Order: sequence, then C-alpha cells, then structure tokens
Amino acid sequence: MEYKVVPFTATLNQKNETTSTVATQLESLIKQYTNQGWAYVRLESVSTYVQPDPGCFGLGAKPGYLASYQMVVFSRN
Repeated sequence: MEYKVVPFTATLNQKNETTSTVATQLESLIKQYTNQGWAYVRLESVSTYVQPDPGCFGLGAKPGYLASYQMVVFSRN
C-alpha cells in the first residue's frame, strides 16, 4: 500500500463565507486526488514546535510556539 499526505489550509472570508466554503475546499482537494487514483483515508492534525528565533543580538527575537497543521491522508494499492 502506498500513502500520500497533503497539507490542507482552508481560507475563509468571515464577512461573506461560512464553514460550507471550507467543506467545499476540502471536497475539491479530495476530488483532485481521487481523480489521480488516490483514495481519501482521513484528515489528521499534526502539531509541531517552532523553534524560537534569537534575532540579531536579541533584537527582533521571537519566542518559540506550538503550531498545528491539517494533513489529508490518501492511499492506493
């Protein structure tokens, strides 16, 4: 079995779009890969720690933080 993992970041204009827009974006991504012979498996959330940036001599330093990403998992034989 072969797997493909693709990042998914939905975009939503809160002024005139609803969560249906996000669902449509995910559906479109799934259809795109299904047409290439991949089968949708699931949507996974992956968390990672982003290292702090010390800046130059402490100027512009940024603290580290936890980031979460959505990944779409596909498979095929």
